[in-house]
Amino acid sequence: MTNNENKNGLSFQTFNTVGGKSFGQSAVPKIRDKLKSLGLDGIIIPHEDEWQNEYIPAAYERLLFATGFSGSAGSAIITLDNAYMFTDGRYTIQVKVQTDNELFEYWDLVSRGPKVWLEEKSKGLRIGYDPKLFTPASLKTLYEAAQFGGGELIELKSNPIDEIWENRPAAPAAIAMPHEDKYSGENGASKRGKIAEALSEGGNHAVILTSPPSIAWAFNIRGGDVSRSPLVLSNAIINNDATAQLFIAPEKVTPELKAHLGNGVEVLSEADFEPALAKLSGKNIAVDGGLTSAYIVNVLKNSGANVNEVQDPTTLPRSMKNETEIKGMIAAHITDAVAMVKFLHWFDNEAPKGTLTEISAAQKLESFRAQSPELVDLSFDSISGAVSNAAMAHYRVSEETNKTIAPNSFYLIDSGGQYKNGTTDITRTISVGEVSDEMKDRFTRVLKGHIALSSIKFPEGTPGCMLDTLARMALWDGGFDYDHGTGHGVGSYLGVHEGPQRIAKVLANVPLREGMILSNEPGYYKMGGYGIRTENLQYVTKAVVPQGGERLMHSFVTLTLVPIDTRAVVVEMLSPNDKKWLNDYHAKVYKTIGPLVDEDVRDWLFAACKAV
Repeated sequence: MTNNENKNGLSFQTFNTVGGKSFGQSAVPKIRDKLKSLGLDGIIIPHEDEWQNEYIPAAYERLLFATGFSGSAGSAIITLDNAYMFTDGRYTIQVKVQTDNELFEYWDLVSRGPKVWLEEKSKGLRIGYDPKLFTPASLKTLYEAAQFGGGELIELKSNPIDEIWENRPAAPAAIAMPHEDKYSGENGASKRGKIAEALSEGGNHAVILTSPPSIAWAFNIRGGDVSRSPLVLSNAIINNDATAQLFIAPEKVTPELKAHLGNGVEVLSEADFEPALAKLSGKNIAVDGGLTSAYIVNVLKNSGANVNEVQDPTTLPRSMKNETEIKGMIAAHITDAVAMVKFLHWFDNEAPKGTLTEISAAQKLESFRAQSPELVDLSFDSISGAVSNAAMAHYRVSEETNKTIAPNSFYLIDSGGQYKNGTTDITRTISVGEVSDEMKDRFTRVLKGHIALSSIKFPEGTPGCMLDTLARMALWDGGFDYDHGTGHGVGSYLGVHEGPQRIAKVLANVPLREGMILSNEPGYYKMGGYGIRTENLQYVTKAVVPQGGERLMHSFVTLTLVPIDTRAVVVEMLSPNDKKWLNDYHAKVYKTIGPLVDEDVRDWLFAACKAV
């Protein structure tokens, strides 16, 4: 993907193929030459960068450079004689399109990842790795696997990929901006004060933060270093006296930023970070081993610091949005809904003509979002899927895969926006013409699951994994299911994916707490046929308990206010409670969004929100 900017600076998608087979064909021979010069038999190349980002800045897309694969999850092992690609089920098709199958053998990342490769293939081999790209926990697993397999892992002092990467993109250097209290609801000094109290209670002198979302939250700063996420690449130390050091490239710093951070924060250059770590000898230092690179942990240990593994102290409070953040998310979703409603109105007029494509539809939706001066960026690259392409849950359209939106089919659009007061993520599946009875059946089952999860009351302390079944029951009843999670956390003008909360089959004992925002997105995918997903965002709040109730209960409040296509609903399959939820939801959509759009759009919205 490349990006174009509109006149307001919004980064738009274009849809050229990212990566491609020529990448690996060009890079692999150079990598092998470099391995020979280093006395290595192979190298592990993960997708992750030094900050463990989900979305990787171009300068750190080493896996893309080495293989041509542009997906968000994967890794590669390149040896002197062979090459292996590891991806999960989302990218089974994409990885074979983008990489050369004469160069690479394909392994499943989940069941046969690099760990299994080391166990089975590493005997007698010296395999290099960059410790800056792995967490201590992931490295421990790999070392154990190599020992079992008879191989040897070699820690590299510099990354060979960087040394052979000609015309490597420059490191991002976007200006770091203050995130105002009117959006955050709490100033940075207050947040760092609470972190300092927790450090003292835990017997720690300081905590190391390297995760960009953690730093953005703790210092109330935002930036543009990472695509689709308003993050600043930097590192930080927060001390138990509430003072802090922020290590950041000087070109990102303005007088406004320094004034915003205040006297309690010392702003230093990136080059000062490792020397600062070396001065922590003898001190108890808190580190989240799941977010911090093994390299940083090794620097601390070698300096004589006592490293204590803790959960990042920003993770839980960041996930529990305060009143100001909830109000901001509500406002952002209204702004976003106006764009979505305009798009759906436009789509219903244009799609029957048979000329729309996945790309042209996605571009039009982006243009509607860009009409809002509040929009900063998209929250992720839009998933625009027609016909069989929509059956790939995380499909990414390119000029080569672009399909026409056909009559009598479903069109799936999963998209979102970044606004200073909130982050949005919505999926709608739209009927184009008359869809089959089978498609209506599956659509209705997905909707019933969505409604069940939206409507539930649950006891305080309930983790998301205990609610996941609700979204699947109607599908299971028909013998169907979907192979992705039901709900992910969402940040407040931060990442569209945020932990620790989630709703999924995976057992995770993280209680859903007040203020947490999650997606609700059950789906159904018929490979080679069509895909369905209905997604709203919702936040956790206290539930009204009937008289005589004995437990504190929680429930969800829906944030997203965009009509669901009732043309694909089999009304007879809906329970009375399903109908009430759907009709109440549409009444709220029309009441809230109707006054904000032009008359022709309002007329369309009135019809779309008609009670079933």
